Amino acid sequence: MSGADIHDLGDRPVAGDTVGLLEGLSTTRSIRRYRDEPVPDAVLRDILFAATRAPSGSNRQPFRFVVLRDGPKARQARTLLGESARVFWAAKLTHDGYDQGSGMDPSTPKARMARTMQHYVDELELAPVVILPCLVRYRVDHPGQGASVYPACQNLLLAARALGYGGVFTGFHEGVVDQLHELLDMPDEVWIAGTITLGRPEGAHGPVRRRPLPELVFEDAWGQPAPWAIDPPGTTHTAAGPPRPGR
Repeated sequence: MSGADIHDLGDRPVAGDTVGLLEGLSTTRSIRRYRDEPVPDAVLRDILFAATRAPSGSNRQPFRFVVLRDGPKARQARTLLGESARVFWAAKLTHDGYDQGSGMDPSTPKARMARTMQHYVDELELAPVVILPCLVRYRVDHPGQGASVYPACQNLLLAARALGYGGVFTGFHEGVVDQLHELLDMPDEVWIAGTITLGRPEGAHGPVRRRPLPELVFEDAWGQPAPWAIDPPGTTHTAAGPPRPGR
């Protein structure tokens, strides 16, 4: 970018939303397939700006974001992440039986998810943008440290949704943490909290499916129904997760 381009970007206001906040919250899907097009600098700026507006413990703002695009170290880091993702998914595929039972029927949700995940890990290095959300630790191994970085990750994904992009949060960095630290010159106190891929979706966002609200919300005591916790009309539910009561 030229100096003028950087100046113009800095003076540009944040883009307007394409969806309302509540609609975005209920329609931000995990996007694992991306068009072969770059994410413009201005869009990336707006997405990361939203991420950095997130709350954090004592407002310390210890989150940092390492953006991996086309630089020499970025390409090496992407290769490490892709290799780690494929090892991770191969183990999960077998352990969780994605290729067994209903997974043998290509028309089932289980089989479709397996295909989606395989495509995702096979092409992770090709995602337009890969982001490593990090936390600069100020307490060693504090059990609540994620609370100061994960809200920023959700802000990031919601902002991407609002601007016509999408992403997914993964833990595929876990197998190559040491290599990433060395390659990217990360201080020892930096904790990599996840791996986020980002781009223009090949498909589309839409209503997410989750477990019914009465199963997730209690009032007054654990397990006590909240009479007002009723899903809005038209809500669809997922079949995933632990067995439901009465089944």
